[in-house]
Amino acid sequence: MSHSANDPLNLRSIFSFKSLLLKTIGALCATVAIKGFMIPNHFLDGGILGISILVHEFYHIDVTSILIGLNLPFVFIGYKKIGKNFAINTLVSLILLGVFMTFLPVPTVTKDYFLVAAFGGVFVGLGIGFVIRGGGVIDGLEVVAGFTNKKFGLTVTEIIMAINTSIFLIIAIFLGLEKAMYSILTYFTALKVSDYVVDGFEKLISLTIISPNHELVKDIVVNQFNKPVTILKGERGNLPGSYNVKHDCDIIVTIVTRLEVHKMRKAIRESDPKAFMYVENINEVNGGVISKKSDHF
Repeated sequence: MSHSANDPLNLRSIFSFKSLLLKTIGALCATVAIKGFMIPNHFLDGGILGISILVHEFYHIDVTSILIGLNLPFVFIGYKKIGKNFAINTLVSLILLGVFMTFLPVPTVTKDYFLVAAFGGVFVGLGIGFVIRGGGVIDGLEVVAGFTNKKFGLTVTEIIMAINTSIFLIIAIFLGLEKAMYSILTYFTALKVSDYVVDGFEKLISLTIISPNHELVKDIVVNQFNKPVTILKGERGNLPGSYNVKHDCDIIVTIVTRLEVHKMRKAIRESDPKAFMYVENINEVNGGVISKKSDHF
């Protein structure tokens, strides 16, 4: 069933200043990466961008036409499977990218292969990340990966990795192993940068605290930091040398951002130096009272 019928059009959000600014910055960064780093040095990336540059290298067709043309079918897929707001956001992002690629002059930044791979990846990652923050995508593979993620339970990263492995094998066969290795470096740099731009300091972390002073810790988390907690009934003790010594306790679990976790751990440590704490990264949070930006997929 199409998601479009359940996705009321929100043009105010799509064309808001923040959304347009994020998409514009993303398209600019991607243009700098493609025209300033990658094409002049015959470098490739993964995804639709990598395929577009590969076709450009073999057939000398304008890379902008290829990039936009290959992405347009995914706008339709996004409309059918995700929603009309996502499709329009993606179409606006592609139009901005096409305009900048066509009319913005970008000089070759460097000829150093390592710098091209590293900083080309940085600008690609910034471009992809800012566009996602703006509500769209500029690489159609993300649409397929995002939808497949819900169908088969694989992460978006795992799906894109599998697709890009095939692209890198083609690069190795036809353009040489060195080009393939630099392309992999570009891809991984772009992946990490885009992840950081999308999640940023808002990336959620699970903090678990085990303390004999659990009421004090709950007061700090809930009343000082205004965070909800989940309480697990547990048992402290069972240590080497005192295995039979044990005490009932509340195990406190809360969800915090990357910035908040350091402040919270410091406050707990100052009030209860014996508190045992550990953190876990979280890929996804749904439901409850956790506030997090919506998933574009």
